Amino acid sequence: MQKKLLAMATAGALAVPGLALAQSSVEVYGTINMAAGKFKYTEGTAANTPSVSKWDVAQGASNWGLRGRETLGGGLSAWFQIETNAPMERSNDISATPASRNSAVGLQGAFGNVFIGQWTTPWADLDALWAIGTVGFWGPVTSIIGRRETTGTAPNPNCVNGHVSGVPGVSAATCNAVEAGGGVGHAFWRRASQSVSYQSPVVAGGLQAKVLYQTNEGKSTTGVVADPYMWSTSLQWAGMGGRARVGAAYDRHHDFTSVGGSDIGYAIKGGFNFGVVDVGLAYERMTYKTFTSDCRAKQYGIALAVPVGQGAIRASYSVAKDIEGSYTGAQTAVDTPNGSCGATPTAAAPTNDNGAKQWNLGYDHRFSKRTTVGVGYAVIKNDAGAQFTWTGAPPVQNGSSGSANSATTPFVGSDPSTFFVTITHRF
Repeated sequence: MQKKLLAMATAGALAVPGLALAQSSVEVYGTINMAAGKFKYTEGTAANTPSVSKWDVAQGASNWGLRGRETLGGGLSAWFQIETNAPMERSNDISATPASRNSAVGLQGAFGNVFIGQWTTPWADLDALWAIGTVGFWGPVTSIIGRRETTGTAPNPNCVNGHVSGVPGVSAATCNAVEAGGGVGHAFWRRASQSVSYQSPVVAGGLQAKVLYQTNEGKSTTGVVADPYMWSTSLQWAGMGGRARVGAAYDRHHDFTSVGGSDIGYAIKGGFNFGVVDVGLAYERMTYKTFTSDCRAKQYGIALAVPVGQGAIRASYSVAKDIEGSYTGAQTAVDTPNGSCGATPTAAAPTNDNGAKQWNLGYDHRFSKRTTVGVGYAVIKNDAGAQFTWTGAPPVQNGSSGSANSATTPFVGSDPSTFFVTITHRF
């Protein structure tokens, strides 16, 4: 009741005078997900990339939001959700932009659920079926699985967020800043903006289909002529009282890596709860289309959860294989994208040495349905040409803000690890 009163007060303060709150129910909700511990980076591949240990406080996708639903009659209801990041630490560059997370408005009935806005892809939704081996947020889903990307979706080749630069007569200031970086390695796991989604009703004892279409808002007829859009689809099933679950996803991203080509990916994820242990498995494969070579990436993982009292021992092991393909190039004309099938090649770190392995082990204890505390250890072993890390990991390995060291990822070839304590509270 207190959450509903708070939500109504918030909505009333922001509403245009004279308009009444028409929702049948509105609530405030959220998750605070924090960790503290000792973080370590080993030496990187290149010279002058020393090892370092740091104490750190990190946050993992903490958020808050408003959501509501109104019954329209005849089995039909309207709903909305507005979800925003909660930057619990200021140093990780996460902003509190309204509706920066899953936010949409839709209609739901016997036909299923149709909604428009910004939402995680059906591809990403499958991670809930298998990723039961993570304590806090130090696990494979925030590091290895689905992470062959810069960030974001729908690159515009005429903008600074695309894989082409220096297009004559095109101003990056005219482009939508919501669209993020593209090129080889764009995201398959990310939420998609400017999207239309459909989720079928659950039928046949646990079967559900999901489809998301990200519109071609960035279509261009001058500069680089391109038509970037994407489809993400999945089919999942849960049965035997929820003990068995499995899902498959297929994505197709048009004009993302190179104009005239469609990047594709497929994934199979699921698990089975044996009672004494819950097991999850994941496999995914992405193919990025370039003008001279396909870049093929493969990841897989296993997760375990063993119940102990009011908590569970959780563990995961995941692998990102070396990217197959030899394409590298520089921007020389509007019809030649830049990028590579991995890291920039050097003598010490060739592009075919860019895989990684991640494992984590820990215990979390659920004090209530809202509050969980956990402890554990996690490590990523990067190959000489890789720099995988976790979302929310400490910034800049050597603490420098220089242009060569401004990324939040570790140095190429460095292995990040952490001993941690996590606290998660849901409201």
